[in-house]
Amino acid sequence: MIEALTASQRSGVIDGDRRLFVDGDRSGDMLRYVTTNAGKVREAETYLADGTVRQLDFDYAEIQADSLAPIAARGAREAYREAGGPVLVDDAGLFIEALDGFPGPYSSYVETTLGIDRVWEVARDLENRRAAFRCTLAYCDGDDFAATPDPIDRGDRSAAAAAGPARDSDEASAEGSTESATPTNVLPVKLFQGAVPGRIVAPRGDGGFGYDPIFEHDGETLAEMSTAAKNAVSHRGRAFEKFAEWYADR
Repeated sequence: MIEALTASQRSGVIDGDRRLFVDGDRSGDMLRYVTTNAGKVREAETYLADGTVRQLDFDYAEIQADSLAPIAARGAREAYREAGGPVLVDDAGLFIEALDGFPGPYSSYVETTLGIDRVWEVARDLENRRAAFRCTLAYCDGDDFAATPDPIDRGDRSAAAAAGPARDSDEASAEGSTESATPTNVLPVKLFQGAVPGRIVAPRGDGGFGYDPIFEHDGETLAEMSTAAKNAVSHRGRAFEKFAEWYADR
């Protein structure tokens, strides 16, 4: 059953880096999916064991970045500090190949300010209208991770600088950077990525939401697909497949 956590349910006592919840049925081991969308939690439940995941409505600050991973990773760190236990954050976007990945991480903002019809107008005359929906799931539980093919984000110093000096020690050691942070301050985040390929087309279909009417996969736009068919090719679902397989042995 999906149950959003209230502020009182999140209250606890600090024990080192972890927060132990006072009421016994809310231990720090429950996985909290940070989202306001109950539908996302239902999708997560199809990949995870019963009772594994619970919705957490937490408004974390979204940094500006050219890719999804640092945005999701930063959100996971903030959410972990709030919840005191394992958290999962996702970020997703539409990436149009000929537009250098635009709108990408800015997909939500572009949808709100320009609308999908305007995005179609921009893409209509492109010779190459290949695109992909991509999703990055970011998991943080305060512990480090053994090496696997899925990447680990150990902090983004540039994002920390933008957030101010108070965060700098926590958000250190950018991926690919030679700089490192004090190990006790680092919050590693495990990343799982999923994508579905397609192309941009004139709007079709009455279902779905967001960019679904202009994104065609295998001859149908996502807005023309049934919910079951769309979920079967979901970029988020593909990320969850990877996460669930890994999380089962965590």
